[in-house]
Amino acid sequence: MTELDDQQQRARDWFEHLRDRICEAFRAIEHEAGSEADFTFVPWDRVDPDGAPGGGGVRGVMKGKVFEKVGVNVSTVFGRFEGEFAKSIHGAGEDPRFVATGISLVAHMANPHVPAVHMNTRFLTTTKRWFGGGADLNPPIPYDEDTADFHAVLKRACDAHDPGYYPRFKKWADDYFYIPHRQVHRGVGGIFYDHLEGDFDADFAFTRDVGRAFLEIFPQIVRRRMYHDWTEADIAQQRAWRGRYAEFNLVYDRGTLFGLKTGGNIDAILMSLPPVATWD
Repeated sequence: MTELDDQQQRARDWFEHLRDRICEAFRAIEHEAGSEADFTFVPWDRVDPDGAPGGGGVRGVMKGKVFEKVGVNVSTVFGRFEGEFAKSIHGAGEDPRFVATGISLVAHMANPHVPAVHMNTRFLTTTKRWFGGGADLNPPIPYDEDTADFHAVLKRACDAHDPGYYPRFKKWADDYFYIPHRQVHRGVGGIFYDHLEGDFDADFAFTRDVGRAFLEIFPQIVRRRMYHDWTEADIAQQRAWRGRYAEFNLVYDRGTLFGLKTGGNIDAILMSLPPVATWD
């Protein structure tokens, strides 16, 4: 493991702490539903293309009664970006060395009335230093109340730091989580931000609040919907929607590309894919 500087270590510690809190919250929901499901944690190591150690992470997966499949991953990786890919990364065009630490979460739910969700936050160091991430809600069967509450909590987190953040980052999510070949959005949005840099303490505080906002609202929405009855038509709608989710993640998602291009753990990268999906 390369020695992290103070900023990198603080970010890493927070992401791992947030992972623990999220897993505890999700585990509690399973137990409330009468399930003994728990997370399985699998550590993995990365080797840089030159053969040197390149960091690693821990993949956490739970398959239960409420969470059909949820992955909560943390990683801290370092090394050099290869070839042309370096030119696509902020601050790596002339010097390909990097350190990246973050948390990534995707939950696919058993009940089609409970929305799937994605959240990730990260801190990258090249010749630049910046935070990125966000959270977005992906319901097969949308409910206006859930969408409004999800956005309200994220807006409150944004407004505490900059009143311009929410409209800017909401639009960024709307633009980013879009499937051009389907001409539809992946879900009902949220926030997405990247290249947040210049004031580490302020940007780190905002990133922590994004994680806390997610931890506040998503378990509430799960508990609101997890006991709803569903029909076979509801399941069919869920699986068709999951097909679109898979298309986005495999074709357009930057995080998937980053993981594959930097030699990350394949199972951790592809844990975002739903357990069952259909295409017409």
